[in-house]
Amino acid sequence: MQDRLTEKNISAQALDKLIAAHDGDVALLYLYWLQNDSMDPEQAAAALCRTLREITAAEEKLRRMALLPSSAAPADPAPVKKPASEKRREILSPAEEPPQYTAEDILRRTREDSAFSAILAEAARVIGRNLNSNDTRVLFGVYDYLGLPPEVIFLLLNYCGELYEERYGSSRRPTAMAIEKLAYEWARLEILTLEQAENHISEQKERRGAVGQIKTALNIYGRELTATEQKYINAWLEMGFGTDAIGVAYDRTVTATGSLKWAYMNKILLSWHEKGLHTVREIEEKDGRRPPQKPAARGDVKPVDMDALRKIIDKI
Repeated sequence: MQDRLTEKNISAQALDKLIAAHDGDVALLYLYWLQNDSMDPEQAAAALCRTLREITAAEEKLRRMALLPSSAAPADPAPVKKPASEKRREILSPAEEPPQYTAEDILRRTREDSAFSAILAEAARVIGRNLNSNDTRVLFGVYDYLGLPPEVIFLLLNYCGELYEERYGSSRRPTAMAIEKLAYEWARLEILTLEQAENHISEQKERRGAVGQIKTALNIYGRELTATEQKYINAWLEMGFGTDAIGVAYDRTVTATGSLKWAYMNKILLSWHEKGLHTVREIEEKDGRRPPQKPAARGDVKPVDMDALRKIIDKI
């Protein structure tokens, strides 16, 4: 019988994902799946000398990596490209707990996996103290469950530290839970390479700069934006409005209502967006406000031509 490995080639994309996962059980189970028509967990565990729990965890991870089909039936190992929105929905939120790792699981990987050991050391530096057992469990979930490559996790750790220092100063450091929250966000956005992570960080820094300028334009000082305010501003930026255009909307809002009314201002910007008006020039040209007509001053009224009036009366 022809070897199934010659019938089912491993795609370059699959290899990249397996290497990035840094998980020997996952790679081993994937090779086992390629050689078998079906994958029974108990048979796989016996054949690969692994526990059933280890095989189940590896199988779940392969499915999250889109290297296994939704059922155990054999399929093309090269995954069909899905829309980004569908892929992101497959990533669970931190509220939906990852697998319950045992202390033995984590200790074994710490000893065997130098990349994970390095991540723990860097996390301790960023957090600013020795890690406790819960910190280690959370970080292991980021590494093992989400499958983010080590170099991406290193960048994520330092970026999370920068965010905290920018917001709170050097007196406050991020927690493992804050790091986990950011990791899930990156996973939902499919930030899986160093280049993608660097581009995302650059975009976010530009966005924060724009938000700061908008706060100034809206006369908001000495406090952080509320979640609702941040949502409004993010939506306006996504629509394509710059600080100047948002400033015009703010001026019209305050003129009409006497203060900053977020919902009122949002309606103005939504109406401009629907009309395709996003710059100050476009707004002034197509949605400019004409000054009200002033009544003519008394000195501007022309005197009546009495001779012309008599001629008109004589003709009647």
